[in-house]
Amino acid sequence: MANQREQPVTPQVGYSGDKAQIVKRLRRAEGQVRGIQRMVEDDTYCIDVLTQVSAATRALETVALQLLEDHLAHCVAQAAREGGDVADAKVREASAAIARLIRS
Repeated sequence: MANQREQPVTPQVGYSGDKAQIVKRLRRAEGQVRGIQRMVEDDTYCIDVLTQVSAATRALETVALQLLEDHLAHCVAQAAREGGDVADAKVREASAAIARLIRS
């Protein structure tokens, strides 16, 4: 019998089903931020730059909300089924994440 190395188990994340869509949105936001940088380098009118900043911010907020929704539906729901300290910790973690999103 050959000595087999155990492969580390990668935990399944709540967004795994939406990963391609999330990566696509992040790439789009990255392109928007690069565009904003070029606008500043080219001395583009302030309001036009601010409009693009707003669009990039909305794009990132959309990603954040998708990740939060997936986290609640997968990670928090699983912890709630387990109950006890695990559930309490996941709820606190989600509450803290929501608070960070609201403050940003």
